[in-house]
Amino acid sequence: MSDIKRAIYPGTFDPVTNGHLDIMNRASVMFDEIVVAVAQSASKEPMFTHDQRIAMVEAVTKDSPKIRVVGFEGLLVDLSDKLNANIIIRGLRAVSDFEYEIQMGYANASLKKELETIYLMPSLEHAFVSSSVVRSILPFNGKVEHLLPPVAHKMIQAYRK
Repeated sequence: MSDIKRAIYPGTFDPVTNGHLDIMNRASVMFDEIVVAVAQSASKEPMFTHDQRIAMVEAVTKDSPKIRVVGFEGLLVDLSDKLNANIIIRGLRAVSDFEYEIQMGYANASLKKELETIYLMPSLEHAFVSSSVVRSILPFNGKVEHLLPPVAHKMIQAYRK
């Protein structure tokens, strides 16, 4: 058994936002390693491809030695076994997030009793930021740079050309 305190931060990251980065950085203080697990999520019909989303998260976290990025598809409990990680990090912005997240946390725990989910609130300045908000603004060429890490914004501009 490893002595490394490892947690998984799963999500679609379509695209990765300042809110996601805030959660990653704050979780990095609590754990030796954060594995950002970018879900395939074909059923959600993401705006960006799986490879593009992985590349964005890798670019945004390249200077964070405690953060590793992996792509995955399938059950989170299977990934947790593969990574030897029994802690899941999830962000909660509002009460509406809580309902969905607690159901997912309980579902995961029902599949693997050792799996714990920790919920982090983003910093106040990022509390309203979501990938959905960014995706709703992008088709209209609206201003999103204040919602995204600069490197992600640059990559999105390149992807959309």
